[in-house]
Amino acid sequence: MATSGVRPARRMEAVRGFGIDKVAHSADRITGRWPVLRLENLDTDLPLPPEAVPVTAAALTTPPANSWLPFTGDEDLRAAIADVLADRAGHRYDPGDEVVVTSGGTEAALDCLLATIDPGDEVVLTDPTYAGLVNRVRLVGGVPRFVPYLVVDGEWRLDRDALAAAVGPKTRALLLMSPSMPSGAVLDHDDWRAVCDLCRDRDLILIYDSAMESLLFDGRELIHPVREPGMAERTLVIGSLSKEFRMIGWRVGWVAGPRSLVEHVGWAHVYNTTTPVGIARAAATAVLRGDHKHIATSAAELQRRRDTILSGLSGLPLVRPGGGWSLLLDTVALGVDPADASRALLREGAVAATPMTGWGDAVAARHVRFVFSAEPVDRLATLPERLAAAGLAPRNG
Repeated sequence: MATSGVRPARRMEAVRGFGIDKVAHSADRITGRWPVLRLENLDTDLPLPPEAVPVTAAALTTPPANSWLPFTGDEDLRAAIADVLADRAGHRYDPGDEVVVTSGGTEAALDCLLATIDPGDEVVLTDPTYAGLVNRVRLVGGVPRFVPYLVVDGEWRLDRDALAAAVGPKTRALLLMSPSMPSGAVLDHDDWRAVCDLCRDRDLILIYDSAMESLLFDGRELIHPVREPGMAERTLVIGSLSKEFRMIGWRVGWVAGPRSLVEHVGWAHVYNTTTPVGIARAAATAVLRGDHKHIATSAAELQRRRDTILSGLSGLPLVRPGGGWSLLLDTVALGVDPADASRALLREGAVAATPMTGWGDAVAARHVRFVFSAEPVDRLATLPERLAAAGLAPRNG
């Protein structure tokens, strides 16, 4: 019987898996000399904000926790988001029609793309970038265009000339994150000025994923693009409780921006998931209105873990992240394909680490990612012995 009509949509041809699931599945079956170091995904052992669990438990039996309404988020929650953004971005968003609450930051990204990108429109991203963002661009029919990060003095630097060259007549938006996943690259003042100049000069939308913006290392300051002149009118800000606030399972994200765009983002959200997660609403509001000192505490612990890895593996081609939850190892510089390195790490060293195939372009394709959000310093200190067992030693070592 002919089955020519039984095929996936053409939009799925370019959509690929991000590798985390395969590594995680394999890691669950490993037994041997060491317990497995789980460096493959963004789970975390860092403590939750103090309000998260008790407020959630207290609110579980209330009517709002089991309601469809309001579709775009409780007014109190949207107001709390607007207050946080006023402090960080220096711009006051109207909670009523310039903020939409979503089921996590990744739903927010898809909603923004659905609301702004037509099939064939180009979207500029960095290389590397989170594969989930790349594939959401493809899902809406957009075309990713990648701007490489350079390695300068052991840290990531945006190639501003390549950024300008990547913007063409079909470019509709820039989709950027700082600190970026998976690299931990942080954009500085000059980077953001270059980005914002391009947006203003070429009439582009900036979709800014701010989910990690306060997880900064080495005394870096939070720099928000909306503070640049004219950017509030053309920027969609994505936020989330999953990274800075470590509330992964609550699935609370948001989009803030000009009402001319956010109205359409809201409808994309409604017809995507209908409503934010009801049982998460009260705690999300309480956490956003609470004391945020725990973010700095978490950032300091993440920096300590980063430094443990960099110190222990000082002879290897690791790139020093300026923030975030992960760092990258250039295995090609060691003469090893990243997929082969990932398998050897798991098999011989009991280290679960994801190859960056599909997480950008040529730069990403050289690397494996080490996530340090779920493993304490004492376990990370075992990495040198584990990598040696996997055959990943410095070429001159």
